[in-house]
Amino acid sequence: MKRLIALATVVLSALTMPAATAVTGNGAPSGSHYTLNLIGVPDKTATMTGANGHVIFTKLSGNTKINLQEGSFQVLDANGTDGNGAAFQLPNPDSDGDGVTAYSVYARALGKPGGSAVATSCVTDATGTYCSTENVVLVRGSGKSSFENVSKQLLTLCLDTDGDGACDTRTSLFSDKLASYFWDYENSGLRLAQLRFYEIPTSVGTTP
Repeated sequence: MKRLIALATVVLSALTMPAATAVTGNGAPSGSHYTLNLIGVPDKTATMTGANGHVIFTKLSGNTKINLQEGSFQVLDANGTDGNGAAFQLPNPDSDGDGVTAYSVYARALGKPGGSAVATSCVTDATGTYCSTENVVLVRGSGKSSFENVSKQLLTLCLDTDGDGACDTRTSLFSDKLASYFWDYENSGLRLAQLRFYEIPTSVGTTP
């Protein structure tokens, strides 16, 4: 944990999440994007390693571990219901360490009304596993479902490093090359969550 704290040079809310410019009627930006669908199902037994689609199957009830790997967008293991969880590859959101993410993430709950899920970014290093004090809460209510910008919750971790229960250090995914990162996805009956990843133009956003 000490190594992780030392590498977290961006503290609290200094890490900037630039907003995309044009927004569509569903709350998401317009323009090209990568889509990832999280589908809640009963446990699957099929091996889905190497799957290169845009789907990850999660537990319909309970926790699914979605292991994260740095690289171009790609589903590496679509079955999150087995013992080793799913695997998803995505670019380093802040590869130059300037505190500005290169892309944004938007999420919404879809499917029949009912069900909810909570997604939390976590990291495991030589000293243990630590999860962000922030998370994404997805609830499928009645009526239209709109996207929400969840870049801060899914691309960074706000960690409680002194044990007082409050966030005091923010770091991005893959900031520690010796650590492993994952999303903890706790599902309570949500059958479909959709994530969209949008590249942010280099002219948008400011350096802290």
